[in-house]
Amino acid sequence: MKKLLLTLTAILLSAQIFADGHTAIERAVANNARPEADSARDTARKPADVLEFFGIEPGMKVLDIFAGGGYYSEILSYAVGTEGSVTLYNNGGWDGFVGAGVEERLESNRLPNVESMVAEANATNFDANSFDAAVFVLGFHDLYYAEESWPAIDADNFLAAIYASIKPGGVLGIVDHAATAGNSVEVANTLHRIDPGVIRFAMAKAGFEFVEESNILRNGGDPLIVPMSDPAIRGNTDRVVHLYRKPSM
Repeated sequence: MKKLLLTLTAILLSAQIFADGHTAIERAVANNARPEADSARDTARKPADVLEFFGIEPGMKVLDIFAGGGYYSEILSYAVGTEGSVTLYNNGGWDGFVGAGVEERLESNRLPNVESMVAEANATNFDANSFDAAVFVLGFHDLYYAEESWPAIDADNFLAAIYASIKPGGVLGIVDHAATAGNSVEVANTLHRIDPGVIRFAMAKAGFEFVEESNILRNGGDPLIVPMSDPAIRGNTDRVVHLYRKPSM
């Protein structure tokens, strides 16, 4: 009988821990302090579903890669809470694209557990084994994008740096606009999309283990052959959602 009670207690405690983590993300998305423009994008982006799939929990230290203006960084800030932290990372190209967006989001210390970092992808200096998780939302294809205002990125070296920065057993969640299977990385320049198979190959090469794929942002009505910014599909592209893990030592 005593053994049964101990087992039931353990199950209840585990359920409570799971529930606390689950509601932390929901509360973060529902936070009234979020900008209205961000909240207006939630229906298409489904941030609560995405972050729950990635396993984000209170107290985590999270890296937001190519975070842009910080849409996800703010949600992560509320989700990880005062015991956690978020590094909002952009390269020069992304920083120039968002302009004053990050400064406005972080002004007056409104997100005290968020630190902004700007560095070129080929010159990052993340501390080793420092992040519990990383998220890479709508920017993985940019590792293969290049133009005058966007210096070419050594994707292998960059992913190696990200790998080194994540703690053993930590995770990296990816969301990106899907391209037709078999397409080369050149579609990153023309369509701002990427073949999901390219993501899996690059991540495996960097040492990450593939954990799972989610269909929460898939859209079978996306023809996959038009730019992600095409008015007919913008904001509702077929998006791949992958979860990877750095092996435990």
